[in-house]
Amino acid sequence: MTLELSSPPRSGPWTPRVAVALTVLAAAAFVYVTAELMPVGALPAIASDLGVSEARVGTLLAAYALVAALATVPLVRWTAAWPRRRTLLFTLACLTVSQLISAAAPTFEVLAFGRVLCALTHGLMWSVIAPIGIRLVPPSHAGRATTAVYFGTGLALVVGSPLTAAMSQMWGWRLAVVAITVAAASVLVAARFTLPLLALPRSATPSMPRGPVTPRLLALCVLTLIGVTGHFISYTFIVVIIRDIIGLGGASMAWLLAAYGVAGLIAMGLLARPGDRSPRAVIIGCLTALCAALAVLAVLGCSGRITAATAMLGVAAIIGWGAMATAVPPLLQSAVMRQSPADPDGASGLYVTAFQVGIMAGSLIGGLLIEHAGEPTMLASSALLVAVTLVSLIARRNLLSAPPVPNWEK
Repeated sequence: MTLELSSPPRSGPWTPRVAVALTVLAAAAFVYVTAELMPVGALPAIASDLGVSEARVGTLLAAYALVAALATVPLVRWTAAWPRRRTLLFTLACLTVSQLISAAAPTFEVLAFGRVLCALTHGLMWSVIAPIGIRLVPPSHAGRATTAVYFGTGLALVVGSPLTAAMSQMWGWRLAVVAITVAAASVLVAARFTLPLLALPRSATPSMPRGPVTPRLLALCVLTLIGVTGHFISYTFIVVIIRDIIGLGGASMAWLLAAYGVAGLIAMGLLARPGDRSPRAVIIGCLTALCAALAVLAVLGCSGRITAATAMLGVAAIIGWGAMATAVPPLLQSAVMRQSPADPDGASGLYVTAFQVGIMAGSLIGGLLIEHAGEPTMLASSALLVAVTLVSLIARRNLLSAPPVPNWEK
């Protein structure tokens, strides 16, 4: 096996070459998340076209998260000796093929198969995309590089998902999937010709041991799972929350959902530099604000009255929720990778697995709570789980600290 040994120049953290590479990584995140969320906006169109119930189409999301969670760590280990660019190209190729299968699917079963192929490499993509980003810049800029990559996720929520939903309603869901296919193929080509040839770290070669799963790394992943579960318990039903607790619908609801995403993009940009300098303080601050936003919505739900004042307070809580929930994941993933400098891909894989399990668990628990206990209880449960994550991080002061990042080129 031939290893690619050249490395990106380190003349400055934000050279044009680095900026282009980070943009391509963000585009990969954008197209993957847009593909993941496509059934949300196209649910009625898919159900009508394939002759199945909307509830059955809804299972595509939970199944996607389950497959991604189960496949991430084995695939990360299987591809550990590959150059990182090759691994990313592999995931983008699988995404492109999966979208082709989905666009041409004659039955729901074929569509589900295409989604499984996409889900298999979803976690692998996220396990390598952030490590690639941090290797383009000095260790002091790792958080900012990770945030730049996650910018694509925020754009998927603000632009990608609404756009595919609109295309599905106007021209059919298959055309929306074709658009995702073209975008995935374009990013694949761009990644091949713009990403640098990255040297493999010694820990990634077959003859060297992997980085250990330390107690701090495991604790961070467990807390990530708890926090993501709390978030998705309510986020899965954010449309219902906006409609029933704040009293908005139609165009007003669409604008508020857009504001949720825009607030996240702004928060990521504003907190990227402080997140590098004081990650613990920034993460704790974000979780505190997130917990407060969910608690406010729970209280508003308990009041049962919708007035102009409660609506304004609810809108502010939704926007704050979007800002904090979007800003926290790149900060946490950077913290996780700092826990395992000898094997950041493996640490990132554990983080992605925890995140996907949290999505699945939150969606399932949220469905049970909203059906049997109501929206206030659902929101209170979200706030409680986020609070558990927050208190645990406060109690363990050294949890977000890590040894210095080694020189990758040694």
